[in-house]
This record gives sequence, structure tokens and C-alpha cells, in this order.
Amino acid sequence: MKKAHFLAFLQHGVSSHSVGMWRHPLDKVGYDYASPKYWQHMARTMERGLFDAIFLADELAPYNSYADSSDTTVRYAVQAPTHEPGALTTVITGAIEHLGVGLTLSTAFEHPYSMARRLSTLDHLSEGRVAWNIVGSYSPSEWAAYGEEMPERSTRYERIAEYVELCCELWDSWQPGAVVADRATGIYADPAKVREIDFTGKYFRCRGRHFVAPSPQGRPVLWQAGSSEEGRRFAAATAEAVFAIHPTVETMRHYSRDMRARVHAAGRDPDAVKFYYGVQPIVAMTDAEAQAKADHLATLVHPEATLAMLSGQLGIDFSTYDPSTPLDDIPVPGIQGVKDALVATGAGAGVTIAEAAHTYSLRFSMPQVIGSPSTVADQLEHFMDDGGADGFMLLATYTPGCFEEFVDMVVPELQRRGRYRLRYPAKTLRDNILLD
Repeated sequence: MKKAHFLAFLQHGVSSHSVGMWRHPLDKVGYDYASPKYWQHMARTMERGLFDAIFLADELAPYNSYADSSDTTVRYAVQAPTHEPGALTTVITGAIEHLGVGLTLSTAFEHPYSMARRLSTLDHLSEGRVAWNIVGSYSPSEWAAYGEEMPERSTRYERIAEYVELCCELWDSWQPGAVVADRATGIYADPAKVREIDFTGKYFRCRGRHFVAPSPQGRPVLWQAGSSEEGRRFAAATAEAVFAIHPTVETMRHYSRDMRARVHAAGRDPDAVKFYYGVQPIVAMTDAEAQAKADHLATLVHPEATLAMLSGQLGIDFSTYDPSTPLDDIPVPGIQGVKDALVATGAGAGVTIAEAAHTYSLRFSMPQVIGSPSTVADQLEHFMDDGGADGFMLLATYTPGCFEEFVDMVVPELQRRGRYRLRYPAKTLRDNILLD
């Protein structure tokens, strides 16, 4: 019987993905999101709940697609401010022994050589508990902040694939036995076993040896969230874990079957790739109490803030559209998977811009799982058994309370049913993902 895996979906910022969470009276009481104390407490909570990792999403600049300005983004804390995620790695992993950290790091503005070096270093410092969520920067505001022109969407994944290929060559360039460390002769490493990379591609060039000794995992765990045709091909060929947002069990099932077939066609073992689906759990002792909590959360989202967030994600200025326009009628340069998931939330109806913006700003178009521990566990089992989910990315509502409630109430219920592990099976993040 399949056992669940969990990731905590967060940002290093004030509001994470649920716009308005900072307004909740229970959000970050006694904590500063920018301080080590907060993240250490979060890490201990996740480790107590035997989560695989904290997954840190990221944005590189405030959204500015709405009304051609980032004013609304700043005014309503629409994923702003957001601090750099990589710096949290040792803060989190230094507080616990097993929990991993997934870092969203863009391939757009950093050369693969320095990316490979940075991730190897963090894998050493975390004792083998780092994952890389591979993204290519979809937001016009990010390209504007770095003073560069946003490239054509058609080349995005071609460039990302070459980037990751070069990183993998660097990570794999140290052979077993390369480190001699012979004090008598003074020889530390055998150059014949540390291959110099000489790479010339369409987008990148590199000549040099990887400057970091092999880390505990060799490579970080590779995560990907591709939903477009190009993204699915890349994920099937590369990813060890896939994060996807699907609003219904039917769309989960379709995606699971499609992706497992693609992984098999790429010559890989489909069971070696784990599929995490996003959900927003809202749990209380009774279903009625949980629904009341969900209703209150929905009131915290400001309408203009929702439009700014959706504009930033899809790369469109929705201030120029009638909010009652069906979203499906509008082509998007941003994340296609976001649009598809939002359209699917209408279950066949024409989801308007206003409806989609509110849904996305509240729950990222993930299904909400609302109820008592038993009700929530029932729904998660349904997603695993009928939707093909291996695990779940849990979207925050207010922190740290929402995760404390999940760990204290839902985890024991799943353990009682035999659907969740009782201890960590291994030391590295890769092994904890692969094993129950």
C-alpha cells in the first residue's frame, strides 16, 4: 500500500503564496519570517512530521505586469518582500537531522559553472539533503530587474536543458578514488580522475574542472514543475521528482499516466520519479470548524492584489481587461500550467479573470482539503489511490500554525491507517524521497 510523502511549500517572505496570509491573526505570532528562529522552528515541525523537505519557491523581482508597475505588488505584499532562499539551507538543515531543502534557483541569470559549485557546496553543508527546483524565469519583472530582454518562450526549455546538461557533467566529473590525501607524498587528488570539462553548446561554454569535491548525493535531487508540452518532455527526461498543480483527481490521474509513460519512453524507471501534487490543507477537530477557517481565509484576499499576482504569474496586464472576461480566451506568455489549472477549476464553466485571480491568490489553483483529520486523510488517500499521487506539496495558510496542526492531527491519522511512515528510512534527501 502506497505511503504518502509531504513537502512544505513556502517562500522566504512575508506572505508566501496565499496572498493575505500575513493579515491572519495567527500568522507568525512571536516570529519574524526573516529570522533564523522562525525557520528553525518550521524545520523542527516538519521533521517531527517526517516530511521529505521544505520546498522554497522564489521570485527574483516584484511582479510589475499589472498596470505596468510593481506598486500594487508592494502595497498588498503580493509575494513581496521575498528574500533569497539559498541562505536558508544551513539554517534549516543545521537545526534537524533528516529534513531536506528544495531550492528554486533560476537558470536565467547565473552561469551553470557557479550554479553547480553552489549546489555542491550546499549539499556538503546539509550532509546530502539539497534539491534543486529547476526554473527558467517566466516573469517580465525578473528580466527587467536584471536589465535583459525576456527571450522567446519557444527557446526556454532548450536553454534550460543545456544548462542542466552542463551542470551534470560538472557534478559527474570527479571519479571514485580521485581524492588520495597522501600526506607522505603531498598528493591530495589525482588529476587523471578529475575530468576537465570542455563544453561548447548553443547557449553556454565552459572549460574547467568542477571546483568542489563530490558531495554526499553527488548531484542535488533534481525537481521540476513542467506542465507545458516542452516542460513535460524535459521533466520526463531529467527530473527525479515532479511538482504539479491539478485541481481535481481526474486531472491528477491524467497527468500521472501521461508523465509515467513519458518517463518510460525516455528509458527511465517510472517508479524512480515521484509525483507531488499541490494541496492546501485546512484542518480542525470537526469539518464545520475547518470550513469556518477556510471561509475566513477567503476574506483576507484583496481584489486588486489578486489581479497583480495573476498578472505577474501569467505575464499579462489584467488591469486592461474586463474582470468578467473568460480566462481561457486570453493567450499567456507566462506559466501555461497555471492557466490550464485555473481553467480546470471551473469544471467546464468559463472561469473569469476575477474568479481565477481570487482562486490563484488564495490557493494557487490547488484543491483545498478541508475538514477533520479523518476527512483530510480520506481525501489524500483518494488523490494517491485514484489520482496517482506519490506525495503532496502542502500550501500554507498561516504559519507556523497550519503545519503544526497538520503534523499533530493528520500525520497520526495517516500513520494509524498505514499510509505514512513511522520514521525516516535514510539519511539523504534522495533516499528519503525514494523510500517509504
